[in-house]
Amino acid sequence: MLNWHSSQFKSTSKAHLSLSLKKRTVSALTFLLFAITPLFALANESLIPSPPEINGSSYILIDAHSGQVLMSKNEDSAIPPASLTKIMTSYVTEYEMEQGNISPDDLVPVSIKAWRKGGSKMYIKEGTKVKLSDLLKGIIIQSGNDASIAVAEYIAGSEDAFADLMNRHAARLGMTTSHFMNATGWPADGHYSSAKDLATLSRALIRDFPQHYSLYSERSFTYNGITQPNRNTLLSWNQNVDGIKTGHTEEAGYCLVASAQENGMRLISVVTGTSSDHARATESQKMLTYGFRFFETKLAYPANAQIQTSQVWKGAQDEVNLISNEPVYLTYPRGQFENITQHVLVPEQLEAPIAAGSKVGTIEFKLGEEVIATTDLVAQNSIEEGGFFSKLFDSIKLFFIGLFS
Repeated sequence: MLNWHSSQFKSTSKAHLSLSLKKRTVSALTFLLFAITPLFALANESLIPSPPEINGSSYILIDAHSGQVLMSKNEDSAIPPASLTKIMTSYVTEYEMEQGNISPDDLVPVSIKAWRKGGSKMYIKEGTKVKLSDLLKGIIIQSGNDASIAVAEYIAGSEDAFADLMNRHAARLGMTTSHFMNATGWPADGHYSSAKDLATLSRALIRDFPQHYSLYSERSFTYNGITQPNRNTLLSWNQNVDGIKTGHTEEAGYCLVASAQENGMRLISVVTGTSSDHARATESQKMLTYGFRFFETKLAYPANAQIQTSQVWKGAQDEVNLISNEPVYLTYPRGQFENITQHVLVPEQLEAPIAAGSKVGTIEFKLGEEVIATTDLVAQNSIEEGGFFSKLFDSIKLFFIGLFS
């Protein structure tokens, strides 16, 4: 946790931090947990260059902790995701495992449909049963269409029902430009996603299922006497890369979602529509190099850290502790940390009752005049209404405060 009260951090005074809701519309700042702006525009051009040119139909680079977008192009455009679809297939599988609905040791029957499916294969045989843990490796490492269908049918009864489950998860994760028709990424009308949504999904997968994420870094997998390599070339190019998935069809081109860690900072890159396996790796490497070279991320506050204590009127208690439910990470151009300021925005007059966990205000972080992150402030504890005389006295005080303010 950073010490925001140290001399290296500039914070506005308490008098300037409290703003009347009549003077400032707080809700406009908090549609999202973190407000995202392109950070390279904030830094001196002599220190932070413009992002590199990327030869792909769409791309995006984000910080995995803060969600901050570092560079992007056509990131909201709908594209055929090809086998990047299998990131959602594995996400749903890992979710069901975490819920206890299925187990890695479950024996999954292989249907004729799964066995017959073309494209990339794990080479499972119709009529046999395969351990779920092996099928998950077949999906992630070998990009097996047969493995994807077998798992989809086992979890949901049919691939169509599984696709509905995929879409429900996409909606829950805020993937607004995605719709899935199958578990494999096989071309189909109505089957699409976007670079931004795929980054959102990959971020969720790494965050929600860290115990499974190591599978995405495995270089090969052998099943039924057949060894197949992981198609993610960056795993051998860059020792900091540890996932996550490739994709390719004639319509989609060569696509890659990649993630890497360096000095505690994790980045996620997505590139679609490149011309070759080599090109998708090269373009992804450009983005990762740019992000790690010119930006850094630090934890401002851990989850549930107390950020401020505010006065409460007409309550059984006089003060309420304000916290952020989620950890607050800041991503910013290197060398700019000392120029970041934090601003706590709460109503001048908080009145009881206040329920624990209810939103009371926001905290925003600025680099210069640009807001680089915002998060909600919620009440750590409940404040009940005070007694009759307590509320009466506070009402009188507020009346006179209003006269002289």
